[in-house]
Amino acid sequence: MNDQTNEHEPKVKIKIENVFKIFGKHPERARKMLADGVSKDEILKKTGQAVGVADASFDVYDGETLVVMGLSGSGKSTLLRCVNRLIEPTYGRITVDGVDVVEMDNDELRELRRKKFGMVFQSFALFPHKTVVQNVEFGLEVQGIDSGIRRDKATRALDLVGLGGWGDYYPDNLSGGMKQRVGLARALAAEPDVLLMDEAFSALDPLIRTDMQDELLSLETQVKKTILFITHDLDEALKMGDRIVLMKDGGIEQIGTAEEILGKPASDYVARFVENVDITKVLTASDVMKKPTYVAFLRDGPRTALRRMRDAGLSGIYVVRQNHELVGYLSAERAAEAVKKEEKWIDHLIDGDDVPTAALDAPIRQIFPLVADAKMPVGVVDEKNILRGVIVRGSVLGALAERGEYNE
Repeated sequence: MNDQTNEHEPKVKIKIENVFKIFGKHPERARKMLADGVSKDEILKKTGQAVGVADASFDVYDGETLVVMGLSGSGKSTLLRCVNRLIEPTYGRITVDGVDVVEMDNDELRELRRKKFGMVFQSFALFPHKTVVQNVEFGLEVQGIDSGIRRDKATRALDLVGLGGWGDYYPDNLSGGMKQRVGLARALAAEPDVLLMDEAFSALDPLIRTDMQDELLSLETQVKKTILFITHDLDEALKMGDRIVLMKDGGIEQIGTAEEILGKPASDYVARFVENVDITKVLTASDVMKKPTYVAFLRDGPRTALRRMRDAGLSGIYVVRQNHELVGYLSAERAAEAVKKEEKWIDHLIDGDDVPTAALDAPIRQIFPLVADAKMPVGVVDEKNILRGVIVRGSVLGALAERGEYNE
């Protein structure tokens, strides 16, 4: 029997098991009533016990952004604070890298917060009398880090969030979005494994909020942090989350990817919650592309390329290197002309400048203009420019039609 761990299985960074938070002197009464199906409102009315979190269980994988969302009072912020014990869980188990947080003494907990967690709140919580760089290095100062080291770390963190050169200014000189970047830099300066973000962008104006979301997505590709992100905004959850935990009345209604939650709601509540979502904000190029079954290789001659086009019924074909790195596009007309001239290679026939491409995670609403204007299919490439798929107008409309989102 092979008992080795599958190296392809995601590593669990945080494990939350049967966590309850019940505010009041008799939590066991509330816990029993929850087990009997009594609502949190009824429990409060009958017992005076306030249910914050009710039997929550899920894993957060190393390097993922997990969004916990729900309406006001759903328990999402309370649950987040249980993870680093800013709020003490009443029952349950929370482990970080296999170590039980609930069983830690004060010294161990203090060390965990310093080394493992960075926290970003909705409130900027900046010291007005300190400069930007002093605000960023404050946590390191509390830890007793040498002034030179902490200044270096703070400066690098400001560079990461796009505030290089702003270190000597004061918070009053900054916009709301810039202040939140300072808060993010402060969390990053300590080089934590996990970022806990509680409604971090909710107080920002819509345009600034979008910019901050994009900034965090870009930043995540650089720093590879595990992020537990709290929001009440579904569009933000769909944009930011690798997976989403949807909460209601302290309990978990559904856990899954955006596509899973939108496509297969686990309850009537979830279905109502997502019914007005614009599916084009969720579907990406990878959802609607077709595998590039027929391609021409750079080493091919025009006869070979033209034969592949005929076999596939294509008027043109993508040309790739042996590793499938995209080179360009070859039309049947140019290939046929080369055959007449008895040319042996296609490298000088390839259109490599005006080939429309999209990233795997590009939302299809961004792809619509490409598909509409392109004279050829849109190539879908990864970060190494490897051709992973192609998109034609029909495949986009077909994907929308399957979800009831397209009408003639």
